[in-house]
Amino acid sequence: VKSEGPKLVPFFKATCVYFVLWLPTSSPSWFSALIKCLPIFCLWVFLLAHGINFLVSHRSASRILAGLIFSAVGDAFLIWQEQGYFIHGLLMFAITHILYSSAFGMKPLDLKAGLLMGLVSSCCYAFLYSYLSGPFTYLVAVYIALIGFMGWRAVAGMQLCNDLWTWTKLSACIGAMLFIVSDLTIALNKFCFPVPYSRFIIMATYYAAQMLIALSAVESRDEEDFRKRS
Repeated sequence: VKSEGPKLVPFFKATCVYFVLWLPTSSPSWFSALIKCLPIFCLWVFLLAHGINFLVSHRSASRILAGLIFSAVGDAFLIWQEQGYFIHGLLMFAITHILYSSAFGMKPLDLKAGLLMGLVSSCCYAFLYSYLSGPFTYLVAVYIALIGFMGWRAVAGMQLCNDLWTWTKLSACIGAMLFIVSDLTIALNKFCFPVPYSRFIIMATYYAAQMLIALSAVESRDEEDFRKRS
């Protein structure tokens, strides 16, 4: 906390600016896009503050940074979602989940966690299916599969029974779950029914998720060294 906390101060300030200004979504502009993306830009800086050499030599950290870059582009597209850019944002976040899944890795496999996430993802899609039409019937299915896979890889890293977990793996796990909550709220609000305080729920869980996933990259050097030793 002492070493990483100060590096996150710009992120917390930018997040406060977003919630204080609370710019209306009915009138999208480049300024509102900037304010929405600013906390994610700060997370870029947070990772870059650990050094270019660290990012280049540790693939998991560089993939999380790449995921944050695609997230910011997706955020910008979603500012103009009513003008037909929702699918563009969906694509950007799908790429983000692929990058995060790659960063979390495939070891340990933990098939039980995979089956659980598969069941949860299937239930979510089954509920949404009757509300979907056109290309969204397939696009949402693919997206749910990708974010469910990302959630599986984050949960699989938590080996509580074997006492091999670290605070960064816990951070990745909680971050992935919050990301799922954020995206599920978007889906319910857009396709099914109005969700009370939806924008606040979506953005609060989203920013928290991105911060925690960015934090999970901090000790990736130690985790890779551990995997090499084992």
